Amino acid sequence: MVTAAYSGTFDPITLGHYDIIERASRMYERLIVAVGLNPAKNPRFTLDERVALIREVVKDLDNVEVIGFSGLVVDFARDNHVTVLVRGVRTVGDFDYEKQMAVMNRDLYPQLDTVMFTPSPEYAHLSSSLVRELASLGAPVEKLVPAAVMPALQKRVGSK
Repeated sequence: MVTAAYSGTFDPITLGHYDIIERASRMYERLIVAVGLNPAKNPRFTLDERVALIREVVKDLDNVEVIGFSGLVVDFARDNHVTVLVRGVRTVGDFDYEKQMAVMNRDLYPQLDTVMFTPSPEYAHLSSSLVRELASLGAPVEKLVPAAVMPALQKRVGSK
């Protein structure tokens, strides 16, 4: 059985993230959404909150589980028998960065391959930081995040 992991901070999870999760879940027998603790990104939601939100969003995807982690993604992958790392790439800059990380991750854990997903066209512009900024300015974001995320996002950043 192939176990894949889609890693990120997901602060908050967007419909773009969910699109990649759903598509990857059809390709791999087991998909772990690996939610990273990355204090350098100054997340608005705690790791436990992000894990809980994502679990609610993916509850109907039987082969998807959500696990929080800290440290290197290659260590998480090795510990969880992950052999495919799923990454989303929107821009050439994203691709260059992800390619560099893929080569380094493979050097650190030779059994780990990276597969890059491009977003569906309706989500090509979407990022968690954009959602947070729009929400904090009072813009409507209900078309950008899963419905389960809206109450937490409204409470955290005061979006309408």
